[in-house]
Amino acid sequence: MAKIYIGKRAVGNDEPTYVIAEAGVNHNGSLARAKELIRKAAEAGADAVKFQTYKADKLVTKTAPRFWDWKGEEKKKGTQHDSYSLLDKFPLKHYPELIKTCRKYGVEFLSTPFDEDSADALVKFGMKAIKVSSSDVTNLPFLSHLAKHKLPILLSVGASTMGEIEEAVHAIEMAGNKKIVIMQCTLVYPTPFEHANIRVIPTLAQIFPEYPIGLSDHTLGTHIPPAAVALGARMIEKHYTVDKALMKSADHWLSVDPAELKEMVTAIRHVEAALGTSRKHVLPAEHHTYLYDKRSLVSACDIKKGAKITEKMLTHKRPGTGVRPKYRDIVVGRRASVDIPADTTITWEMV
Repeated sequence: MAKIYIGKRAVGNDEPTYVIAEAGVNHNGSLARAKELIRKAAEAGADAVKFQTYKADKLVTKTAPRFWDWKGEEKKKGTQHDSYSLLDKFPLKHYPELIKTCRKYGVEFLSTPFDEDSADALVKFGMKAIKVSSSDVTNLPFLSHLAKHKLPILLSVGASTMGEIEEAVHAIEMAGNKKIVIMQCTLVYPTPFEHANIRVIPTLAQIFPEYPIGLSDHTLGTHIPPAAVALGARMIEKHYTVDKALMKSADHWLSVDPAELKEMVTAIRHVEAALGTSRKHVLPAEHHTYLYDKRSLVSACDIKKGAKITEKMLTHKRPGTGVRPKYRDIVVGRRASVDIPADTTITWEMV
């Protein structure tokens, strides 16, 4: 697998999992709240904060039905256009300030463009990677346009077949771009745990061995991303807000807050540390235990020098600093070279 660089930060094997706090439009149109989202995500340990850049009129028809729950409302109540038009007025002139704020707090600025003009503007502002929504996996002309910017493409693949994913990857490659992260995703808001399907992560890694695999997670809470890391995910994206009680954006209630984001990042780092290697061996932390937790052959009675050792003269106890019990049949039949008191750990010098 080749490493993908987002700015100076590498994504790939033997690299810390890249964590994206997906702020989306949870700024509710406020520059101050957008900057707060950045600051608190950085404090929680995220590597990047990602927003969304779109215009409702370019994204959906006026009658396209919603496909998500909004605080328990029926999915058919209102249209996608109704929802997206509430928060598509965040001006592009604010983006340089967001990028400046990201630099101040040491996180990467990202945003998902939903049309060519938005993508081109974001690239001109200096964005270091392009996140592609699952909704555009089959939008091959758009993928080709994005790929020509030569930036890493973070491709979410929710509600997609493997064939459609292969076509999307091929379209990006044919445009001359082989910097791709493929992100497993289930396009249900929120995603029930039983539909997260994170076991497909190793499958994607087998089919696309040259590219890192990640997870764009829509489940509630923080449990699933660390599990995805254990299965090989090298990038995690999680919806994030500073206040779940806020309205206007449909994402607030299903997002993690700063405390949960920190909890998730900490859990991911713990999982990374726990993964270790695929080689089973005595670890440095176990060396002392290896000597004193295992068993040795021990004299069950006094054994005089020159006596022929029988099986009844031996037992096996801790510590493991003597002859291991697996060598009992070699010791039996030999003669003691010294007097061996009862309850003595047998060493090879004694026989």
